[in-house]
Amino acid sequence: MYELCVITDRKLSNGLSEAETAVLAYRGGADVVQLRMKDSDGKEMLEQAIKIRAVADDHGGIFIVNDRVDIAFMSNADGVHLGQSDIPIEFARKVLGYNKIIGISAHSVKEATEAERRGADYVGVGSIFTTSTKNDAKQAQGLDLISEVRKKISIPVVAIGGIDKSNVQEVIKAGADGVAVVSAVVSQKDIEAAAKELKELIIKARPNI
Repeated sequence: MYELCVITDRKLSNGLSEAETAVLAYRGGADVVQLRMKDSDGKEMLEQAIKIRAVADDHGGIFIVNDRVDIAFMSNADGVHLGQSDIPIEFARKVLGYNKIIGISAHSVKEATEAERRGADYVGVGSIFTTSTKNDAKQAQGLDLISEVRKKISIPVVAIGGIDKSNVQEVIKAGADGVAVVSAVVSQKDIEAAAKELKELIIKARPNI
């Protein structure tokens, strides 16, 4: 369900809009597209969210909005991903209800277990490796963090941060249920092919496959 999550970033997508990126990512096998538009106003973000909702429906994919519970609600997204400094999960639930997905960023075992306790549907764990796509990311915490979190929680663990085709199999073997990537897909010349390659590597890294 969460094997490959592609996070949008217009600065890296070679002129493509978020919705255009989403089409290619889903075609390549992305299970989830997460709309992230840190520098855009609400109107522009909502326009892209509505378009991605339609794209996700066409491809049978999951659509998650980063940070903005209001945008997730208005676009009928499948859910929202919240950071540690975003609104508390309990308030997001009041807006979105219990049928929507809420993911929480976690940088430690403590944050991950707390996210599960408070009702998160999955945790985004990282940054596993060094990344330049998020300035406030806690850098290069390593594969051990995945293993430690996996032992302590029962909800899906999605690893993030510096993950690409060179290390994605290590991440899965360390215990991640899936990965979230930005530049490994979004900044590539062929987004669809990049997503397809990553998805195939993830599948091959699964035990007994």
